[in-house]
Amino acid sequence: MLPADAGKAAAAPASSRSRWPLAAGAAALLALCIFGMLAWGSGYLLPRNYTFHHIAPPAGGGVELYALAVKPEHIELRAADRPLRDYRVYGLNGGFFYQSSVLSIAVNNDMPVKGRAGEYGSGWFNAKYPRGTLVWDEAAGRFSVQVVSAADELEVTDRGRYFAQGGVSMNLGDEAGWEAAMLREHLPYPNERRLRSGLVYDDTGLLWLVATGDRCTAAEFRAAVAAGIAPGTAKEGVFLDGDGSAQLKAAEHSLYGDSRDLQQIIVIR
Repeated sequence: MLPADAGKAAAAPASSRSRWPLAAGAAALLALCIFGMLAWGSGYLLPRNYTFHHIAPPAGGGVELYALAVKPEHIELRAADRPLRDYRVYGLNGGFFYQSSVLSIAVNNDMPVKGRAGEYGSGWFNAKYPRGTLVWDEAAGRFSVQVVSAADELEVTDRGRYFAQGGVSMNLGDEAGWEAAMLREHLPYPNERRLRSGLVYDDTGLLWLVATGDRCTAAEFRAAVAAGIAPGTAKEGVFLDGDGSAQLKAAEHSLYGDSRDLQQIIVIR
């Protein structure tokens, strides 16, 4: 005759076996949830095809910079009609505009960002004045800053393989002549303390999207760029639109100016 608890002991292994399907099902459901979350995240999160840089001002004071360094093949110029923060992109504000008209050259492969080639306000022209325009010549594999009035004046190897962003020349290699050149190109309010942004390339082939949340003069911003962006390398660049239009967006930090609507943006894709 079996002891009174022998039946319970004999039943225990069967009970354990009955729990295995439940555990396996729970594990499979958990794995499915994790896979679904990863798939959702990969579709929602933006690629970070840049390196983020925070350049603190020197101990004696100066301008704090935020910059995104990116290879030129990841850059696209786009039209806009909202603040940069409203777009699901990382990037920087573009050139000058008035109302809905783009007043700086903003061209991808001979196509202006808004409208048709030769059309006012489309991004085909630097309105009113010849101005510094940063050009990436993909076929030649080189950057330049060219002072022009219209996109058809740009010197590029292949008109189907370039982009050009207009602004005002920084002339980072010309300490004696940069200010006179800036005045010829009519940078707005150079001596007022305003928010600033710019686009700079270095001799390693990187493009730097730069902005500051500090209100500063054009000279102060240029000096901070010269000292803090790609130090020890040759570089050149252009001032972009500033004040409330100086808007930079990154995963690590963003600057939104006064959140005004922009008409053109520089996008990292």
